[in-house]
Amino acid sequence: MKLRIALTIFIITSLPGLLLSVGCDSAEKRKKISLEDRVPEAELSALTRQNGAAVLWFGFDLRSSPQEDARQYLPLLKYLYDATGYRFELFFIPRGESIVDALGAGKVQFAAVGADTYLQARAKYGVVPLVRGLNAEEKAEYRSVIVVKPGSSIRTINDLRDKRFAFGNVNSTQGHLIPRIALAMNGITLKDLRAYYYTGSHRNCANAVLSGRFDACGMQDTMGMELSNAGLLRIIYTSKYYPSSGVAANKQVQREIMAKVRQALLDFDPLGSHAAGLYHWDKTEMPRGFTAAQDSDYAELREWAGQLGYFSDIKSEVVQ
Repeated sequence: MKLRIALTIFIITSLPGLLLSVGCDSAEKRKKISLEDRVPEAELSALTRQNGAAVLWFGFDLRSSPQEDARQYLPLLKYLYDATGYRFELFFIPRGESIVDALGAGKVQFAAVGADTYLQARAKYGVVPLVRGLNAEEKAEYRSVIVVKPGSSIRTINDLRDKRFAFGNVNSTQGHLIPRIALAMNGITLKDLRAYYYTGSHRNCANAVLSGRFDACGMQDTMGMELSNAGLLRIIYTSKYYPSSGVAANKQVQREIMAKVRQALLDFDPLGSHAAGLYHWDKTEMPRGFTAAQDSDYAELREWAGQLGYFSDIKSEVVQ
């Protein structure tokens, strides 16, 4: 039996009131997150004495790499600290654990999650939807694309039968649920694939195709289009629009805190007054900020998940 060690690392950055917590197992200790400037010792001492202020943990679905995601989310947490006065810590879910359970159990109070993760967390724990991200067209929706190598003989989604298919994270809407819906709409089930695998992120999914290990990949539309425009991959299918990623809260969070955080997110202006200090925010799933979310937004995806038996047959290994 493999022994795993959960390690928590606190890195104090130059952002006042903000801490970063990273969970990783023993095989990941060599990973580093470079966040440069440190808080001076005097300021650190003052920070730790601020009237016992409660910490709000913020988790997220992995999109790219831990380092890249951290650089994108930390400025948002700095903004939330300035807007609400609450201290936030960024929490990375240790390997083998789920953001669904971390959010539902209160290990994190808030999390940036896709619709897939939200649906699971809502069903299991009654988490509360706060906001959904606005895309470049200021719409709270996104799509998935299915990509292949430029020289692939695969021309349409119907050519994917008996092919090796890569998904992103097992809990990803764009990297798993929407591609599953797309396949189902074209009469293709998992059993019709020669093999399938969950790679853990959109970037890993793309690399699985680029390396030739898999024939096709279902992934985030914006990243897929960038790779297609660069001539690295070719898009064979683009899905319809579905509700975008957003921020949800553990239902035990005090309503006053929840309302204050929601309003701060609604007021977030990444192209205007809050643009300074953001890192590649245009590459996130909420480049234009946020709009209010409610559970009914996810009705269609919930229905599809039920039809597919989606949450009951999730697996994390290659199926031959």
